[in-house]
Amino acid sequence: MENGGDEVPENANEHCPGPQSESAGKSDACEGCPNQEVCATAPKGPDPDLVSIVERMATVKHKILVLSGKGGVGKSTFSAQLSFALAAMDFQVGLLDIDICGPSIPKMLGLEGQEIHQSNLGWSPVYVESNLGVMSIGFMLPHPDEAVIWRGPRKNGIIKQFLKDVYWGELDFLVVDAPPGTSDEHISIVQFLQATGIDGAIIVTTPQQVSLIDVRKEVNFCKKVGLPVLGVVENMSGLCQLLSELKFISMTDSGEQKDMTEWVIESMIEKAPEMLSFIAFSEVFDSSAGGGAKMCSDMGVSFLGKVPLDPQLCKAAEEGRSCFDDSKCLLSAPALKTIVEKLLSQLNVSRMEEGF
Repeated sequence: MENGGDEVPENANEHCPGPQSESAGKSDACEGCPNQEVCATAPKGPDPDLVSIVERMATVKHKILVLSGKGGVGKSTFSAQLSFALAAMDFQVGLLDIDICGPSIPKMLGLEGQEIHQSNLGWSPVYVESNLGVMSIGFMLPHPDEAVIWRGPRKNGIIKQFLKDVYWGELDFLVVDAPPGTSDEHISIVQFLQATGIDGAIIVTTPQQVSLIDVRKEVNFCKKVGLPVLGVVENMSGLCQLLSELKFISMTDSGEQKDMTEWVIESMIEKAPEMLSFIAFSEVFDSSAGGGAKMCSDMGVSFLGKVPLDPQLCKAAEEGRSCFDDSKCLLSAPALKTIVEKLLSQLNVSRMEEGF
C-alpha cells in the first residue's frame, strides 16, 4: 500500500506546513529544508484530497475525537468501550486509530493479526461485528513489535489516506482515537475533517493534578482550533474491587510478604459472610484538588463523569472484548453506560436499542 506521504516530501523538516500552504518555504519550520526554494516558488492551490475526504465523510453522521493531555490515562480503553457501547445500541460505528506510533486499538478490539483488504471502493475496515469496523496502522505492520519511526509529514499523510481511502459505508458514529498531546496528528485530523463537520472532542484524564495540567492545555488547543469540547471523562477515579477478589498479605520482620488471603477469606465466611459482597475502594491518585469535575467548572466545559479503576475493565481491554457483555465489570460498565447516555443526550441522538 502507498504510505500516503505524497502531500509533503519525505525528507521535509518536521512540522512542515505542506507545499500547498501559503507559508510553504517561508515559515520557521522550513529553515534548512532541502525543498525550501521549490516550495516557496511552487504554485499554490486547494488540496484536491480535501474534496475526496468531504465525499468520504458525507456518509458519516457524527464524528467524535477522543483526546488526552498525557499518555497512560486510558484514552484508548475508553475509545474502544465507547465504540462497543454504541454498537451494542445498534448504531453503525467506525473506530479510527490515528495513534501512529502506538496503535493499541487492534488488541483492545480483539483484532490482532488481522489485515486490511482493498476493494474497488477503497480500503475495507476490519470488522468486530457487522456494525463495528476498525481501521489502524496496526493492521499494516509486518509484526506487532515493529516500531513506526516516522516524521510528522508521513504521519499526516497516512491520516489523510485513512480519511479519503477507507470505505466505511453509512455510519452513525466515527470515533477517532488520537495519540496524547497536541502535535501534528491532532492539527491534521482537525484540518482534514473541519469541512466535513466534527461534533467535538471527548478528553480523558485521571484525577491528579499532573494529568489535569495537561488536560487544560488540551482544552485550550480545542478552543484555538475551533473544536468543540463535548466533555471530560475522569478515568481511574479510585480503585474499586470486590473484597472477595482482593489478595491479603502481611509483612514479616525480614520484609518478606506472606500471603494471608485464604485465612482472611475463611475468617470473613465464618464471622461476617456479608462482607464478601462489599466493594473495596481506594483513591489511587490524589484528587484533593477537586479532580476533573473542578477543572471542568474552572474552564467552563462539560464533565461527563467518572470511571473507576476496575481490574475487570482492564482485563476486558487486554482480552479485546466489551465490558458490557457480562456482569463482571460491576462498577465500570454502569459508569461508562451513564457517560455514553449523557453524550447521546448532548448530541440530541436517540438511542436505538433499549437492551443496552
